[in-house]
Amino acid sequence: GCGAIYHLAAQPAVRDARDHTLVYEDANVRAFAGILEFVRHHAADAHLIYASSSSVYGANTDIPYAIGQETKQPKSLYAATKIANEAMAYSYASLYGLSCTGFRFFTVYGPWGRPDMAVYKFANAIARGKAIPLFNGGDMYRDFTYIDDIITGLVASKAIKPAPDRSGVRHAVYNLGNNRSEPLNRLVDLIAKAIGRDPIIDVQPMQPDDVYQTFADIDATQAAFGYAPTIPIDVGVPLFVEWYRGYHKL
Repeated sequence: GCGAIYHLAAQPAVRDARDHTLVYEDANVRAFAGILEFVRHHAADAHLIYASSSSVYGANTDIPYAIGQETKQPKSLYAATKIANEAMAYSYASLYGLSCTGFRFFTVYGPWGRPDMAVYKFANAIARGKAIPLFNGGDMYRDFTYIDDIITGLVASKAIKPAPDRSGVRHAVYNLGNNRSEPLNRLVDLIAKAIGRDPIIDVQPMQPDDVYQTFADIDATQAAFGYAPTIPIDVGVPLFVEWYRGYHKL
């Protein structure tokens, strides 16, 4: 057999999608179609494991986000491309008997993380004495998930293909989160403490494509893979800042 194929690449970030529509469509929809075609023709017995996103929950207000909730109200084009990925994977699993598992990642951070994500962006600003743009005055909540916990979940899923659903289709989606929703202001305080400088706050209004809170219900993920995140932001943020200092030679 072919084992597992991991497809984690994408054009990420909610806000950038406003100005680069076709880039997002190309990287997230067309490229994923290419992956599905490859698996269909060359690795049909493999387990395709792909990255979705917590952004698919969109305007949903039922907290925490559980897998069974509707994903029909995306608040950004990026979220719409991830909903499309889940639908495309299901269709290929249905048509060609593929086994596909999608993981909805919740605000991943850690060493080698994306510079446009809050943890890295805030650390950059604080370390350089620059202002942090804090949307909605920091009154927002995110389920921050340390990279090691994400990897543990991905690896645990490798050998466990989805059971057929009522239609005989082997496709499933799961949340990969920390199961803790943390206020953004607390994140800022932890980063500032780890860096050893006071933050300068630039209060910004809520963005139209942002959501107020993300919070992962991981019961299904725990049941399927024994997934149990171990790294809260109190531990993960200092670990990230330690890497950040070394990488930027601060």
